[in-house]
Amino acid sequence: MSRSLDTLLRPSLLAVAIAFCTPLISSQLIAAEQASSVRAYDLPAAPLASTLNQIASQAGLALSLNPSLAAGKTSAPVNGQFDATGALRQALRGTGLQLEQSSTGTYSLVAVPEGAMVLPETAIIGAGTTESAWGPVDGYVATRTAAGTKTDTALVEAPRSISVATRQQMDDRKVQNLDDAVRYMPGIVASSYGSDTRSDWLRVRGFEPTQFLDGLPLPKGVYAMPKIETWDLDRLALLRGPASSVYGQTPPGGLLDMVSRRPTAESSNEVQLQYGSDNYRQINFASTGKIDDAGQFLYSLSGVLRDSDTQIDHIDNKRYNIAPSLTWNIDEDTKLTVLTQFTRDDTGITSQFLPVQGTKIKMPFGDISHHKNLGDPDWEYYDRTYYALGYAFEHRINDVWQFKQNLRYTKTELDFQALTVGSYPFTQVDDQGNVNRTSTSVDENIGQFAVDNNFQGDFATGDIRHTLLIGLDHQRSDSSYTSIYGDGLKTNVLNPIYGQPIERPARSTAYYDYNQKTNQTGLYVQDQMALDQWRLTLGGREDWIHTATTYFNKGDATNTDRNKKFSGNAAISYVFDSGFVPYLSYAESFQPTSNASSSPTDSFKPTEGKQWELGIKYQPPGSNTLLSAAVYDLTQKNVSVTTTVNDVPITSQTGEVKVKGLELEAVSDVTDNLKVIAAYTLAKSEVQKGSFAGNRLQLMPNQQASLWTDYTWHTGVLDGFGVGAGVRYTGNTYGDQANTWLGKADAYTVFDASVHYDLGRLDNSLKGASVAVNATNLFDKDYISTCDGFYCYYGDQRSVVASATYKW
Repeated sequence: MSRSLDTLLRPSLLAVAIAFCTPLISSQLIAAEQASSVRAYDLPAAPLASTLNQIASQAGLALSLNPSLAAGKTSAPVNGQFDATGALRQALRGTGLQLEQSSTGTYSLVAVPEGAMVLPETAIIGAGTTESAWGPVDGYVATRTAAGTKTDTALVEAPRSISVATRQQMDDRKVQNLDDAVRYMPGIVASSYGSDTRSDWLRVRGFEPTQFLDGLPLPKGVYAMPKIETWDLDRLALLRGPASSVYGQTPPGGLLDMVSRRPTAESSNEVQLQYGSDNYRQINFASTGKIDDAGQFLYSLSGVLRDSDTQIDHIDNKRYNIAPSLTWNIDEDTKLTVLTQFTRDDTGITSQFLPVQGTKIKMPFGDISHHKNLGDPDWEYYDRTYYALGYAFEHRINDVWQFKQNLRYTKTELDFQALTVGSYPFTQVDDQGNVNRTSTSVDENIGQFAVDNNFQGDFATGDIRHTLLIGLDHQRSDSSYTSIYGDGLKTNVLNPIYGQPIERPARSTAYYDYNQKTNQTGLYVQDQMALDQWRLTLGGREDWIHTATTYFNKGDATNTDRNKKFSGNAAISYVFDSGFVPYLSYAESFQPTSNASSSPTDSFKPTEGKQWELGIKYQPPGSNTLLSAAVYDLTQKNVSVTTTVNDVPITSQTGEVKVKGLELEAVSDVTDNLKVIAAYTLAKSEVQKGSFAGNRLQLMPNQQASLWTDYTWHTGVLDGFGVGAGVRYTGNTYGDQANTWLGKADAYTVFDASVHYDLGRLDNSLKGASVAVNATNLFDKDYISTCDGFYCYYGDQRSVVASATYKW
């Protein structure tokens, strides 16, 4: 590790090693300190006496409990950070009882006097009672998550490696896409192929993650996949490692679990105007509140209008997005939220597929410019339409059971024409910069229906508390894909030739032309158990998948594939009063081969993954800080490998890939002024079998590190002014399986920065108005993001965006 990188990481590593010393004091003071100390609680509804005794026992409080008062009563759930008396009062909500303290310091229960109003609890620390796993977060530090469990779980107690990007994180950094949103998380590589307005190229622990929105998977085609608008999100969680025991077919590396903005009873409106590099112009808007005075109906409306150039000549980046939602509070136990979205993109290929000659290989004509468009804007286009209609329904049946159903229909339509220079070494650039091209014409449409039903029971058996989840989900997708290749004519990499008579070949010449229908059904069970401070999670799921493909370019030949697979998971952890939570988890994954091959006779088994993870999380009581560390051992099987026997290449699914790593993360609202995100990743990947045995996985660096801080003044001359600064280090990668020099991209470090000012601090008439300037790759670092042995892809150059925001 370089000296500069070691210096950068030293404060973060030291933060993980915080130690506490407690002076010897009297037993009375110890009891008082225990009563006022803050800790995280995650207690489901349960028999009242059991919950109260458990809280009092752990805190060392003297509680006098009259059995007749508590008989037959059920406690309210206690979720969040509280002192001991605050937790007791939280459990008493709705029971008609209240806590009373005697002059000797003991506590007892008494009935609430008839007609008396119970005052709201004031002992709650932070936002513990208001945050849910499906809602917004105040600040940088999330305390709840549903990633990996589908239940509202304390993040510090979730026995998995999970990072959350909150709305404020994304706003402070003015993220424009998913690549931006996850850049400061451990274990993930963003922008694998450099800047690309078409897709977010992500790798989690070496594998491309599945994307989930509002609890349901997003459709993924060959090219047709929604590029989710981050402005429409309340939060984004990254779960690292396998998760098929809850989510079904997913890769072993992990998944993104995104939550849309949802209606709130508190009225809020926001408009943001942005202008920046490459004539970047964008309007963001969001509004939410009550429709009726009683708050039975709530609305939310957010959207984006973008008209921008890009870093590549003659390629636009236009987007039209709107996401309305409506909540109907049917009664106090039943709620329905309708979630919709429409997005239209008009853009192009900004990654450009630049030949290695003139990027990696030095040529007599020099280097190819970052900005050159080697296609033809007169012939190329990239049009994508995405829309979704769905809902989230929840109903509490009784004090123990609740039912939830998430449902969505999604449609993605994509049409594009593109020109790509021939791949090296088969097509080479001559010394004058001339090179032949291939045309690609694609039509792809995906319709997907997805529904997830589950029952959640919160109850106790003796001293063991359970959160039991029983679920059934189903997906149907209908995908059509046509890809036609043709002659793209010759161009020059120094002076591209536009306006040539390029023709789109007939559909009868298509290399890919098929329709694929997939049905998937999964039945899952999960039990999150708690005994005192021990936590045990056990889960299992059976999946059935049926895929039928018709090849129109092969005489309507068909291929049918059926798979079923069981996936399990198990985890154990211990919640210390000091805020430390060590855990050990085991999880499995499986993933059928998505999309179709070019041949109706090819059939591939699903890949399978398994992972052991040992970690520790630390949330100092009463703080808005979460520190986490994890080591893992991940294996993927049934990987396609090619072995050469007597000069004949033989491909089989006998391959195996191993990935081991260490991940550190610190997220903290240190003070009202200072917020910090720090991450470090150390990983080792290795192909186990085949011609590339011993090589590293593609696009996976051995080391990564990042640090983002934001400091805002709230008093003095600089009141309302803030600055942000970030640094991101990415180690070298290989873009080809052979790990050759032509496929190697060197390590790079880039810096980000921001300044922002709350204009309302100048004058009260400007309340709600603010301005900001954000820069990514501040010093305009020139680097190659990836080379794959045939092409190279430049990383993002400097981008500066100014924003003016008004909230009311």
